[in-house]
Amino acid sequence: MAALDRVLVHFDSERVSVFHSRSGELELLKRERIAFGGTLAPDVLAERVGEFCSGLNEFHDVVDNRGTRLYATGAFQQLSQPDAATLVNSVYVDTGLYFNIVASELQRFYLETGMSACGSDDMVEGVIRQEFRNAVVCGSFQQSLEYIEDTVARLRGSGADVLSPLSTRIKPETVGTDFILFDYQDLLKNERDTWRHKCVHMDAFREADAVIVCNPGGLVGKGTIFELGFMAALSKRVIFTEEPRGVSVFFPCEVGLGV
Repeated sequence: MAALDRVLVHFDSERVSVFHSRSGELELLKRERIAFGGTLAPDVLAERVGEFCSGLNEFHDVVDNRGTRLYATGAFQQLSQPDAATLVNSVYVDTGLYFNIVASELQRFYLETGMSACGSDDMVEGVIRQEFRNAVVCGSFQQSLEYIEDTVARLRGSGADVLSPLSTRIKPETVGTDFILFDYQDLLKNERDTWRHKCVHMDAFREADAVIVCNPGGLVGKGTIFELGFMAALSKRVIFTEEPRGVSVFFPCEVGLGV
């Protein structure tokens, strides 16, 4: 599937809806009643989700984390954080897909966006119009700055607030160094002070709807791999711009921007 040609699946407490999204147009392909509210046991939920996902090749030959997006609301939002993480991990291991449990406030944002745009009370209508209220962008600022700038501009153009980096204008004093700084950041006190800047950047993960990892050519730098561990610990939604290479442990994530 192309970047803007995807199958979107919405799991709610009592039903599952399958849509085809292409260039901002949404088509309902299937809607099936499946009750998920009867149990909150992660293993049972994972089995039911996996069974449904096994039939998604009815809609496209390749079902993967690039061309298929899963969203979950209702009973899934009631899971404790540990149970939610267990469910996300189990679905990923069984299907290769990221099971995105949408926070209640983000769901409200999608509903309001869809209603404002086309008078629809279907959450997915809001998703295809503005998927992120905010996001953090990661990647190698030394090697991929132009690529990162394009991604930041794309996100802001969609209406999203980029929480970090706040700017991509480099401090002239740090050009060509191992740790570049942007114009809104103060200069390093010493080499250990790089940790302070790294922590400020990673702390923005907590508030973001998603972390976008810019990895042109698929390669993921050492600094970003370090950050991925923190993203995983927060159970944060992670989207690589390209299929990741050089990552020794696979984990729940998605590939490619746009729905």
